[in-house]
Amino acid sequence: MSQIPLQDLLAEIRACTHCKDALPLGSNPVVRASVTARLMIIGQAPGTHVHKTSIPWNDPSGDRLRRWLNLDREQFYDESLIAIMPMGFCYPGKGKSGDLPPRPECAPLWHQRLLELMPDLQLTLLIGQYSQGYYLNDSYKTLTERVRNWRECPSGLIPLPHPSPRNQLWLRRNPWFEEEVVPMLQKRVTELLTD
Repeated sequence: MSQIPLQDLLAEIRACTHCKDALPLGSNPVVRASVTARLMIIGQAPGTHVHKTSIPWNDPSGDRLRRWLNLDREQFYDESLIAIMPMGFCYPGKGKSGDLPPRPECAPLWHQRLLELMPDLQLTLLIGQYSQGYYLNDSYKTLTERVRNWRECPSGLIPLPHPSPRNQLWLRRNPWFEEEVVPMLQKRVTELLTD
């Protein structure tokens, strides 16, 4: 099967209604990509604010993520350099302790097709347990173990905890993350985006 142009694929994704009946706010797939992107950010699924604005990471989690990456909003949303796709492209709804998990249909439907059309990607950030579970074939039982052992991941993949304000306790219990991993991450991202 021949590949379609990236812009056509993005239009197809943004028009997707595959699981609309299971979505409390309806379909609104949120994704950003370009053929020149060097950094891919794979998160979980849009929250309600992102659903309303169609801008990924447009919330307090995004503010923290940008601090971790040492990027301002303009740099972060430079689609020519940074691609953003979640495991579930639409808001999945509310659960007992936060949002529901990402819909399972999205990643198998869209991820590989998107990645094949972005030849310049050099670094992928796997944010949270869902993206890590999908992309990393490892024996770590917890997100903490996986993030602590990021050096053992395949080249070009870095696992990160979710930057949600709900993870404040995790960050307090794991100070090594902001002391060791964040500076490495900032250095890698700066090198990548200023080449």
